[in-house]
Amino acid sequence: MGLGAYEKVDFMLTVRVIPCLDVSHGRVVKGVRFQGLRDTGDPAELAEMYEAQGADELVFLDVSATHEGRDTQLETVRRVRERVSIPITVGGGVRTADDARYLLEAGADKVAMNTAAVLRPELIREISERFGRQCAVVAVDAKHTTPDAWDVVISGGRKSTGKDALEWLTLAEELGAGEILLTSWDRDGTRSGYDLELLQAASDAVRVPIIASGGANSAAHLFEALEHGASAVLAASIFHDGDMTVRDVKTELRGLGVHVRL
Repeated sequence: MGLGAYEKVDFMLTVRVIPCLDVSHGRVVKGVRFQGLRDTGDPAELAEMYEAQGADELVFLDVSATHEGRDTQLETVRRVRERVSIPITVGGGVRTADDARYLLEAGADKVAMNTAAVLRPELIREISERFGRQCAVVAVDAKHTTPDAWDVVISGGRKSTGKDALEWLTLAEELGAGEILLTSWDRDGTRSGYDLELLQAASDAVRVPIIASGGANSAAHLFEALEHGASAVLAASIFHDGDMTVRDVKTELRGLGVHVRL
């Protein structure tokens, strides 16, 4: 698929609201800047609840798989798939195209690559060419280094790579990424709002859709992310802690002029 097929977000297009399930050893967890993880529930039960609330998609990330050197827990993916019909993006521990195949066979619609893609960028092309660009999601965790620059961090935020995040986004797009899941390490779990400068810079750098991640605390924060170039918005804490439902967020976004599916 050529890059010309992608267009930047337009509020007349349907915007996706995506709950994120960070999973470790079969349980959904949440922390701040990927640390201090606390248990927030069963992934299959939460997935079913979020679909009932109107979630457009789900992102399922096995946050301990890469650090522990193991594959994503396929049985958990299967349990989630049995409970929901909306698209699921699954990541964590994806190191080969065969890993991607196992996830797709278990019920994933898209596969997210992070650490392994940074260490071996050709993985993006392999998965994109084998399963289609629409299946190849590159997850990028970016950490501020200067006011207008971000470093790519890997292994669940444990390692800095020295790679410029915007340059990495551009390369990932060239290699076949169909979508970018862009998380601000600085904002993750803080509820202080998305890194709008990062989103705008990323949106200016690539044409593939960007999912904004890291820092959401309100529908206003999601709206700001869309204004700064995101095509979809992801959140975890506000949904897991019951502060807002997906439907609450969508209702507020619709009131702000955003086209969402209710």
